[in-house]
Amino acid sequence: MYGFIKFLLFLLPPEKAHDVALNLIEFALRIPGVGYFFKKSFNSGTQRSVKFAGIEFPNIVGLAAGFDKDAKRLHLWKALGFGHVEVGTVTPKAQPGNPKPRLFRLVEDRAVINRMGFNNGGVDAMVNRLKKRPDGLIVGGNIGKNKDTPNEFAIEDYIICFEKLYPYVDYITVNVSSPNTPGLRDLQTESFLVPLFEKLNEMRSQNEVFKPIFLKIAPDFQLKAITELAKIIKKLPIQGVIATNTTISRDRLVVSQKDLDKIGAGGLSGAPLFEASNTILATLSIELGNTMPIIGVGGIFNSYDVAEKLTRGAGLVQVYTGFIYEGPWIVRNILNELSFDDSFLID
Repeated sequence: MYGFIKFLLFLLPPEKAHDVALNLIEFALRIPGVGYFFKKSFNSGTQRSVKFAGIEFPNIVGLAAGFDKDAKRLHLWKALGFGHVEVGTVTPKAQPGNPKPRLFRLVEDRAVINRMGFNNGGVDAMVNRLKKRPDGLIVGGNIGKNKDTPNEFAIEDYIICFEKLYPYVDYITVNVSSPNTPGLRDLQTESFLVPLFEKLNEMRSQNEVFKPIFLKIAPDFQLKAITELAKIIKKLPIQGVIATNTTISRDRLVVSQKDLDKIGAGGLSGAPLFEASNTILATLSIELGNTMPIIGVGGIFNSYDVAEKLTRGAGLVQVYTGFIYEGPWIVRNILNELSFDDSFLID
């Protein structure tokens, strides 16, 4: 069924298709009778809860940040069976993001290039929506800085978002790894991260409820740099790492260089990111040992991809581009195909 729908959707510009597809699913779920059977078809009968960073997740498959930047479709993600959703990246002030077109499909590579640029309605608008979030869905808030905020003042943007989001989400993710905000990746340094997380931890300690803080990292590190990054991570008062964001690499793609030149800059996600993100994941897992749980992101389309992430050291996974290519049954299909023992190793 989804093959034909995807064919029609792929006739539309990617950003338009994104909205049309999600609107269609939401419309179908609201139809009496049809909605009931639709919801039943999306949910797996084999999901198991997972304890990660002190939170009980309904299952291991989450939706990565960037798909629901403004927390507008939380009820939809719950209906589709996601164990958790990471909303954002959100910034203190609303901003339009980069000029369109800014989202591109690489169909033969099963990939996407985006340079959205943290387009969002601002943290206050997100908070208003989160006040009405559905029960039973784990929601994380992914926070960033506004494009026009100089790096020397970036810490203030993260503090604003953290303070406002903290009461309404289950965890916070600090994003310093998107390639689409100029200079953002320059913040992946000890001199910025240590004081930032010390401040966020101080703010957290003033709340009655302890909620974990995660760091999302880029996939474009050399192995030696990953080792150095792991040393920094060990100094941070955080409870998890998300590996990884999109890549600026264009290695081993089927699409022609001519087409890539037409597309221009942006973060690449999907199947070509799989091995690079797995290398980061495995290296971090070794370097951090059992001190820090990791969420694996990048190139997940099916249960085999999930199994590989788990083998490399992930405790949870998130999908993004896989949802575009595999459709709304991706969570159900992954969970039905996987079988876990108590250590979450594949039988």
